[in-house]
Amino acid sequence: MSNSQPRSIHLHLVSDATGETLISISKAVMAQYEGISAQEHMHMLVRSSRQMKRTLQKIEMQPGIVLHTVLNIRLVEELEKRCAELKIPSIPVLDGITKIFDQYLGADHKPLISGQHTMDASYFRRIDALNFTMEHDDGRLPANINDADIILLGISRTTKTPTGIYLAQRGYKTTNVPLVPSLPFPKALLDPHDAFVVCLIASPDRIAEVRQHRSQMLSDKDLDDYIDRSQIAEEISYSRRICARNGWPVIDVTRRSVEETAATILQLKHDRETEKSVQGPQSES
Repeated sequence: MSNSQPRSIHLHLVSDATGETLISISKAVMAQYEGISAQEHMHMLVRSSRQMKRTLQKIEMQPGIVLHTVLNIRLVEELEKRCAELKIPSIPVLDGITKIFDQYLGADHKPLISGQHTMDASYFRRIDALNFTMEHDDGRLPANINDADIILLGISRTTKTPTGIYLAQRGYKTTNVPLVPSLPFPKALLDPHDAFVVCLIASPDRIAEVRQHRSQMLSDKDLDDYIDRSQIAEEISYSRRICARNGWPVIDVTRRSVEETAATILQLKHDRETEKSVQGPQSES
């Protein structure tokens, strides 16, 4: 990278909805540019000419790259005309994708503002999954295990709760079970059920670091075993033994974000379901 390149840019995200798509895309793009940061300016729910004018005034004050998901043609024309006058790029991030879909499907798309947030069956399934997950956090298993889509196992501080919440936002009813060697393992999980079980682990150093921070926040001085690396290593070994006996996959989350962990879980779940469908019904042994 030459010294003439900017180390920081202004990045304007203009949306007629919540802007979640733009936020995800901008993060993915900026991650490709080492040493360059973006100061993001959020312009959400821009649905009128008056709102667009206010947005353009802010863009003029701090010009930079503009990404937008605005569907109203008149508003798009206002935005792109002013960006051209300011000599800054204005990128309709979904246009290329929808054009390819139009060509492949042989049909024109119908612009729908905030279409991904329509309150349809999928929306209410996500809400239901989130309520279920919050009610069945930290070992509070449902009376019927089959009510859960995914069960997360793991010792303390392996991101079970945030991963479960993320999965719930994707529509999967998730519960999590803390693994403690000194406590009996829930018998319900050893009985036949349809929920997908996966265990999360991390390196002893990483877990010790997180537990240390937590113990300091709680001002608890009696947590020597909790943060002891050798004790943590034994807890991890216990987790692996439990999973090996039951054929449950294990995911090391040490260097994974919650989103990456969730994606891996869903891929494993999909692979397991595909394998079962290929094998067909099996008689009980």
